[in-house]
Amino acid sequence: MKKNVLIVGAGGVGHVVAHKCAQNNDVLGDIHIASRTRAKAEAIVDSVHAKGSLKTGGRLLAHGLDALDVERTAALIRETKSAIVINVGSAFLNMSVLSACLATGAAYIDTAIHEDPLKICETPPWYGNYEWKRQAECASAGVTAILGAGFDPGVVNAYARLAQDDYFDKIDSIDIVDINAGDHGRYFATNFDPEINFREFTGQVWSWQKGRWTSNKMFEVGKEWDLPVVGKRTAYLTGHDEIHSLSKNLDVPDVRFWMGFGERYITVFNVLKNLGLLSEQPVRTAEGQEVIPLKVVKAVLPDPSSLAPGYAGKTCIGDVVKGVKDGKAREVFIYNVADHAEAFAEVGSQAISYTAGVPAVAAALLVATGAWDVRKMVNVEELAPKPFLALLDRMGLPTRIKDAEGDRPLRFAEPARETAQADPVPAA
Repeated sequence: MKKNVLIVGAGGVGHVVAHKCAQNNDVLGDIHIASRTRAKAEAIVDSVHAKGSLKTGGRLLAHGLDALDVERTAALIRETKSAIVINVGSAFLNMSVLSACLATGAAYIDTAIHEDPLKICETPPWYGNYEWKRQAECASAGVTAILGAGFDPGVVNAYARLAQDDYFDKIDSIDIVDINAGDHGRYFATNFDPEINFREFTGQVWSWQKGRWTSNKMFEVGKEWDLPVVGKRTAYLTGHDEIHSLSKNLDVPDVRFWMGFGERYITVFNVLKNLGLLSEQPVRTAEGQEVIPLKVVKAVLPDPSSLAPGYAGKTCIGDVVKGVKDGKAREVFIYNVADHAEAFAEVGSQAISYTAGVPAVAAALLVATGAWDVRKMVNVEELAPKPFLALLDRMGLPTRIKDAEGDRPLRFAEPARETAQADPVPAA
């Protein structure tokens, strides 16, 4: 058993992670929340107590931390005796936090790919630019590092693996579709860190088609999808983390990611981009001040965590998988629907943060109990999906499937609390 968790990051996802860790502190032990702005971590501690989220008595403490400082991060891991680190800070922190885990032996979990603040949309596969270069270090140190354990990436990776294991002999395509049909009531806002949000869309759109990387421009390719609960919605071909691991690990010729956007978002995005306000490169004002346009835009937009009160509507995120089973063509949609109001009632967050944060805690529980404590670096699709999906069902993110047999929930038995090794990805 691994006990005690250090959460790095006190944004909207960190808020959810803290509440969900608290709800499972009988397994996870002490909970520590670290942020560069300590007051933000303290506010989350107060929120957990206000909601009564702690399942049992235990420590729940806030810390100030610059997670780019590897030595200080390692020192905090040691001071708190944390065996698991859940990194939900900025994507710029991943390699520093991973280094601290390697120095201390703590398990590492993140929800998004590492980014260099001076580079946008690097050459694919993105994991090959940073994370996968450190696979040997993790294996040598016996450190478990689970990459992209949010919803997308994360749960959608597990859906893809489940499809390969149980529903197909051969997969021809995986289309990940992410629709937020909610309304936060603001003229314009992003549902997670505006800087990271815009960086995803200002460069090339990389997808994996016909067994090779294909490039498009943002909003160049759109498609209408008819999905459960949210109905018909237009989504656009978009670059995203999970394409870069699924294309390698599952050996599927077509892997694409589609995200829904409203007309207002597209209009504002295009204006900001065309004016140069989404640039990550510094500019100098007439007064001699050096500023980064993208950071200025981030500063004037609403904090994503402030959107939660009054956020109405639902999300629908899942995998449309096509292929062959028993010699016949088959198509399935494995998905989840989350409700913004329900997320707020439970933990005080909106559903985008909820869907990203809950899976990271499910992964931590599987590491703590041994099922996913594989002592090497892996992406989620390299691990057995059913224990993960079973926990998500209990924790508020149930899985459904829609296929020729109808639309129905999927149920899985929760894993026993004993040590188990990684479940290798089967040959395609």
